[in-house]
Amino acid sequence: MVNADIEIETLAEFDQVVARGSLSGYRIQSVNLLERTFALLAADTSAAVFLGCAMEPDASAKVRADGALVYPPVPDLPFNPYRGLLYTADELFTGLADGYEATPDAQAYAWFQETKADGDVFSSMLRSIHDDAVSDALDEHLSGARVVGVMGGHAMERGGTEYRGAAELGRGLARSGLTVATGGGPGAMEAANLGAYLAPAPDAALAEALELLAKAPSFTPSVSDWARAAFAVRERWPAGGDSVGIPTWFYGHEPPNAFAGHIAKYFANATREDGLLARSTAGVVFLPGAAGTVQEIFDNATPNYYASRGEPTPMVLVGRHHWTEHLPAWPLLRALARGRGMESRIALVDSVAEVPEALAAMGRAK
Repeated sequence: MVNADIEIETLAEFDQVVARGSLSGYRIQSVNLLERTFALLAADTSAAVFLGCAMEPDASAKVRADGALVYPPVPDLPFNPYRGLLYTADELFTGLADGYEATPDAQAYAWFQETKADGDVFSSMLRSIHDDAVSDALDEHLSGARVVGVMGGHAMERGGTEYRGAAELGRGLARSGLTVATGGGPGAMEAANLGAYLAPAPDAALAEALELLAKAPSFTPSVSDWARAAFAVRERWPAGGDSVGIPTWFYGHEPPNAFAGHIAKYFANATREDGLLARSTAGVVFLPGAAGTVQEIFDNATPNYYASRGEPTPMVLVGRHHWTEHLPAWPLLRALARGRGMESRIALVDSVAEVPEALAAMGRAK
């Protein structure tokens, strides 16, 4: 049976396994094995699968002769389709000193723009392999975690009261032992990841961080300035708390934020949206947003309505005026929930300060 116990994703794991003499049946993901030729020649590699592992020709010929499957690295790609681990902000923003356009994140988006409509099955296959590998890494990272999703618009600017409120929400949720997961982009998403990042720091750190970030309030007109301000905050408080960001290159104009400790970035937005909501097992909080957030509300409501993922998960909408007058999603959500199992698992609150108690109350209502 295939499971995470037979996946090898680092050189240290490879050395540990190969010391026992056999790699038979293992899946080795994106490990550079150029300096492990002797180990590969000596080990049993029957039924092994090598995904994007660099190897010397002799080692490659030997493992193929053993009956292993070898998927070689793909040259000239700005991303690794076989990656075994989630991204980090440091990885995606490598080269930021030379401008955002020089970073792997920007280069992957440029590749996507060039290939998404060219009809080349090889390009679409690479995107699918990449996204599946990211999903696998995300499941491994979140195994056993109590995850709460925080959804909201990308247009929320740093320096405003709404941004501060979203950051306080992220901090409070993280301090309560929950893993915060967001769409990984700017605005409300960044604010929630920021709050989780500063959860281990003194309370006063948030006000100081907000002041630093307000110097670049939006990712427009300069993603570079926006990202550099975030890294200045990270440099000021290097030991940040963990959270998850799940962004997409489909919205390439929205860069990932630098405060998520682990980033699952996808090419396919539908895979990303469904995966984010499905993994928010402790509930989802919807901050004021526009079309994207409205879509997320009902993407989450549908499996709760049909109980297709099991017991409905809590849904908290924040901002009574926004969700009843400006974009009246709440009346429709309440009408859908009436008489069904999800009825006791939805709530509308006025402010982020009410969210923890709303989540706790719905948890008690199981």
